[in-house]
Amino acid sequence: MSYATLALSLVFVLIPILLSKTLKLGLEKDTIIATIRSIVQLLIVGMILKFVFTSKSFIFIVLMLLLMISAATQNARKKGKAIKGMTWKLVVTFVAVEVLTQSILIGFHIIRPTAQYIIPISGMVVGNSMVLAILFLNRFTAEVEARQDETELILSLGGTPKQAIQASLISSIKASTIPTIESQKTIGLVQLPGMMSGQIIAGADPVQAVQFQLLILFLLLTTAVVTSIMIGFLSYPALFNKRMQMMKQKEI
Repeated sequence: MSYATLALSLVFVLIPILLSKTLKLGLEKDTIIATIRSIVQLLIVGMILKFVFTSKSFIFIVLMLLLMISAATQNARKKGKAIKGMTWKLVVTFVAVEVLTQSILIGFHIIRPTAQYIIPISGMVVGNSMVLAILFLNRFTAEVEARQDETELILSLGGTPKQAIQASLISSIKASTIPTIESQKTIGLVQLPGMMSGQIIAGADPVQAVQFQLLILFLLLTTAVVTSIMIGFLSYPALFNKRMQMMKQKEI
């Protein structure tokens, strides 16, 4: 694809801008900013990846992974800023998920330990983990607020913080993982995954593209569940003080 062809694809940005302007949705500014940022960021990342792939240095691979985790943490922490220590909780979760998945992939010789495999797959893992963390935190904070009376009642009857928050925690974990699980049920019927489609467009054997896509789907399933569980169990203790009392929203 040439830059001229890419420029023509901007018509797909112009359409929502015109619709937003016509219907007075107020989405024009955000759409333009998102488009500009995506172009600049992806072009820069493309040049960086070209350099990293050429250098074949493990140090640059690590630096790219740290950049991904830092960006994901910075974005996700906004949804959990009311919970103390959310930044380090997110970092621990993202690092743990990355180490777990890459250890299995490389340890079982599913992929080669090269930048060409590690960085793109890590991008999908960390990106998916970030989205799941945001989904979980959104649901968890809403659940905690809605069930505050129930939680305090359990505490007053001698229940532990874990027992008191259990319903909110489990509900939030389930809710945040449902999109990942449900999307896998209709994969191939309702949609063809982006990576698989990209490989096919590039000329890869469709069966091999499917096999690689299945690997990513299974990988993201683990990412979703592990992320939600880790964030949940790392976060809930911050809702209670040393006397096992639930803290007010401004104290959390």
